[in-house]
Amino acid sequence: MPVKLRLVRMGKKKQPTYRLVAADSRSPRDGRFLEVLGTYEPRGASRAQPETVLKVDNDKAVHWLQHGAQPTERVEKLLKASGAWATFRGTEAAPAAPVPTSPASPEAASEPEAAPAEPVAEGSPEA
Repeated sequence: MPVKLRLVRMGKKKQPTYRLVAADSRSPRDGRFLEVLGTYEPRGASRAQPETVLKVDNDKAVHWLQHGAQPTERVEKLLKASGAWATFRGTEAAPAAPVPTSPASPEAASEPEAAPAEPVAEGSPEA
């Protein structure tokens, strides 16, 4: 069963509110869903309180993403705004590749450098 994270339209005419849900991709937009992950009210909040526009349970969202749920484009943007997308990418990408150390890093400075070669006098023969 392919799962999608998408928005379900709620609210009155010309005053939409949305639920962010995990649903079977074959079910209709406002049809059956598996779990409600949050709400999105694009017209509901004032500029003084922008945090009331988006409420997402990040733990549930990350759980569904880790189990293969595909977000729609709009839901992906909302998850980035809530921080769930960064949490998901951080847990997924962390063990993939170690970070290389640069020469300016403290570890590189603590390593002993090769001793410089002694200067060769102009009159001495080179071997």
